Formats: sequence, structure tokens, C-alpha cells
Amino acid sequence: MNFISGIQATAGALNAEQVRMDIVAQNLANAHTTKDTDGNPYKRRVVSFETVMTGAGSAEKGVRVSGVKPDDLTQGDLVYNPGHPHANGQGMVQMPNVRLAVEMVDLMSASRAYEANLSVANCLASSKSSLTTPSPRATPSGTGSSRFRPPG
Repeated sequence: MNFISGIQATAGALNAEQVRMDIVAQNLANAHTTKDTDGNPYKRRVVSFETVMTGAGSAEKGVRVSGVKPDDLTQGDLVYNPGHPHANGQGMVQMPNVRLAVEMVDLMSASRAYEANLSVANCLASSKSSLTTPSPRATPSGTGSSRFRPPG
């Protein structure tokens, strides 16, 4: 088993899920931003992943972020709020297309995927250390040093 490629694949997944959590956090932070720098309501951003599978000799395998794009397919709600500074002539305000419930589900999913990949990295690291560190029970029968004997 090649530990390096396993850890690299897991590191790529950890980085991708971190980007996903960052974008979800930005979406949540801008859920009520009715005007961005362009004068439009904030558009929810979505992370796209791609699988990386290169040749057998290459160490690059796993997943990475292929892009972060605005979700232009959905429109935010029109809310009647005549006192709002961005209301149109009829008192309607165009809200961002961010849905808090959707963002929270995405955040939970990304968090769980991050935790799962972190567990894989920890398992790989502990497997590698157990293969390179001599076990106290690996000494020939009864000839091991006293510092490896269990107390009592």
C-alpha cells in the first residue's frame, strides 16, 4: 500500500471540502445582501469538484475544486418592504437567492465529508507509524527489554 498517494488523495479531499465550507459560509453571510458591488442582489455561489486520476506513475489522484460559480438559475424572492433603501417604485426588494436551510444542509454535508477524510488521514498515519515502530510484543519470547514489559 502506498501511504503517500493515500495521504495526498485525502489531503486533496480535505482541501476541497474546506473550500466548500468557506463558500457556504460566504453564502450565509450574504443571505440578506440586496446589492453587491455591481448593484445586484448577491448570487449564491456553488463549488464544483472534479476527479483527478492521472497515470499510474503520478502521485496526483483524488478530488479537487474545479470552480466556484454563481448560481444564476434561481432568483431570489421579491419582498415587499417600501422602507428598504433598495426598494423599487412599488416597494419591492429583490433578495438574494440564498436559502438558509439549503446552505445549512450543504454545510453539514461538507463538515461530515471533511471529518470522514480526516479519519482516513489519521488511520493512514497510525498505520504507517505502527509499521515503522517496533511493537513491545515483537521481541522473541521473553527476551525483550524490561521497559517493554507490562507493569505488575
